[in-house]
Amino acid sequence: MQRDPLIVGNIVGDIVDYFDASARLRVLYGNREITVGSELRPSHVASQPMVQITGLSRSFYTLVMVDPDAPSPSDPSEREYLHWLVTDIPEGGDVSRGTEVVAYESPQPTAGIHRFAFVVFRQTVQQIIYAPGWRANFNTRDFAAFYSLDAPAAAAYINCQREGSCGGRRYR
Repeated sequence: MQRDPLIVGNIVGDIVDYFDASARLRVLYGNREITVGSELRPSHVASQPMVQITGLSRSFYTLVMVDPDAPSPSDPSEREYLHWLVTDIPEGGDVSRGTEVVAYESPQPTAGIHRFAFVVFRQTVQQIIYAPGWRANFNTRDFAAFYSLDAPAAAAYINCQREGSCGGRRYR
């Protein structure tokens, strides 16, 4: 039996509760489509990705991108750091057709390997969603509840660490 990579990567648990996917999420950085748990460097994710959501026809979706490991995986005191928030994305459309509420901030991890999660919610109605006053300590669950969003429709994540790091721990 194959384990769900969102559970293995603790996206389910740290950011969202378990859900049954009802949409397909495609995230492309340049011409590279990510797979759940892809390892990318900051130089790969410097520019905003192309994101496409395929789900229920005539639906609108909200995309949240967060770093649950900020500022470092061993001390995630800023969990969850909000990197991007886009609402009113039409089904089958790219995020560029939605409303960018919080501009894309490229991942720049300074310590350890960070997970950057993309979580998609189906909106029950088109509505005005306001930008939070800060990016640190965003809470995806509270956000979804506050705006009466459905359970997550899809999610994915990448792993990212600073340029030039080897992926292992350094000992002195």
